[in-house]
Amino acid sequence: MGFFRQQEENLAIRLLKWQYQRMKRVLPGDTAMKQHAHRIVDDAHRIAKEKGRSVITIIKEMVDDLRRK
Repeated sequence: MGFFRQQEENLAIRLLKWQYQRMKRVLPGDTAMKQHAHRIVDDAHRIAKEKGRSVITIIKEMVDDLRRK
């Protein structure tokens, strides 16, 4: 796994933890969290490829959407 991909997954894990804490739910195990983050990053890359936008832009939009809720 490349450096940037690893950083994207770390960001996704932090966002997932924040979301679970905000909803006052129990955090899943590390393995489950890493798998979920991997799927999120895969989806972000797929969307970026289809839409012709950068992954960073998509992540920023996801964070903005989370803040509004």
